[in-house]
Amino acid sequence: MGLPHVLALPYPAQGHVIPLMEVCNCLVEHGFKVTFVNTEFDHNRLLAALSAESTMEHIALVSVPDGLGPGEDRNDLGSLTEALMNVMPRCLEELIEKSNEAEDPITCMLVDDSMGWALEVGRKKGLRSAAFWPAAAQILATFLSIPELISRGVIDGDGTPIPEHETFQLGPGMPFINASHLVWNLLGDGRTKQLIFNHIVNNNRAIDVAEFIICNSFKELEEPTFRYNPKILPIGPLVTGLRPNRAVANFWPEDAACLSWLDEQQPGSVVYVAFGSFTIFDRRQFQEFALGLEATGRPFLWVVRPDLTGDSADAYPDGFKERVGDRGRVVAWAPQQKVLAHPSVACFVSHCGWNSTMEGVRNGKLFLCWPYFGDQFLNQSYICDDWKVGLRMTPDESGIVKREQVKSKVEELLSNEEMRARASMLKENAQRNINEGGASFENLKTFMDAFKA
Repeated sequence: MGLPHVLALPYPAQGHVIPLMEVCNCLVEHGFKVTFVNTEFDHNRLLAALSAESTMEHIALVSVPDGLGPGEDRNDLGSLTEALMNVMPRCLEELIEKSNEAEDPITCMLVDDSMGWALEVGRKKGLRSAAFWPAAAQILATFLSIPELISRGVIDGDGTPIPEHETFQLGPGMPFINASHLVWNLLGDGRTKQLIFNHIVNNNRAIDVAEFIICNSFKELEEPTFRYNPKILPIGPLVTGLRPNRAVANFWPEDAACLSWLDEQQPGSVVYVAFGSFTIFDRRQFQEFALGLEATGRPFLWVVRPDLTGDSADAYPDGFKERVGDRGRVVAWAPQQKVLAHPSVACFVSHCGWNSTMEGVRNGKLFLCWPYFGDQFLNQSYICDDWKVGLRMTPDESGIVKREQVKSKVEELLSNEEMRARASMLKENAQRNINEGGASFENLKTFMDAFKA
């Protein structure tokens, strides 16, 4: 009898691929073999970004088409989701059939919850299946409660908010949510919103077949949500990027030299800035923020993706780089978990993507929140209102976060000892959950033991 063989399928976006790869690294360490399926587009990016030291023992990286042409926009989530459905089901069936023919049969599937339709493929092929949710458990609990939200008059049958029930609470102790901030209402135009809403509704039906739904969270972080929907099992926080030589699945090469620069800085002095893989700044806001970082007078490490500003390769204010000199370090992509674990990092200016949120929490950091789209607005509410370990950045009437606010918020955040104490407590809770005997540790063990059987 060979190793249990998992087919892992992420949604094709950086924030989905990275955490699922980390779960797969856990599986490999506990005696599994993994076939990790990316779209051809993401597969090529991942291979280009892999470091020479990365080992892929017992993880086979394979690719399938995403249904879009070479020049089409893969950040258009509606079109991407629609295209995936047209081509990927048959490709997965063929992958499973080839594996069986090679006498290395796939025995189970671990599928990103947003790709729930793939669980139907697995059921058709007689495979055991589980879903992985890479965002806040509250978001998934809300998705799964769409029929209830319709019956309560919070949204109509198309997912559109009904004004008289603008704010709602799913269950006792859970955060209040503005219905206009439901994820599908924050994604693109009307057509995209409807495509995504319909996809979520169909997805909810598809994941009924999953034996487990695991997520990157932990008990104390979202306890009311886990009481509300006990089928969602937290296994986090994931320790992405901390396994020696194991692939992280970045789409951009990491600049590890920034860690040496951090070593040279004073403890608790550095402002770390990273806005994830989707955020786009216009030139005016980019320059205003740069001047705000300069005005803090603090050392900063700023992740500036090549496509962070859409209109210019060099959008920095005149003389900015010369004025900040060695006090500022700009990189295209950073080994984020290692950066956040570094004692010189004082706070995290973040778009509030869930991976970033969990990495900041796990390392006891304070946040300055600047969400861009989707679930990031709920994550900001968690950080600022529920956990109280961060502050919001607030655009002015022209939609710009001004340099003066950047400076003042950094000062306000870093002088708040109560927030610092709460961040330390969350860090301790996070570590306790993933230690042997912790709730997340036991949930992961239960899932792995079941799929080995």
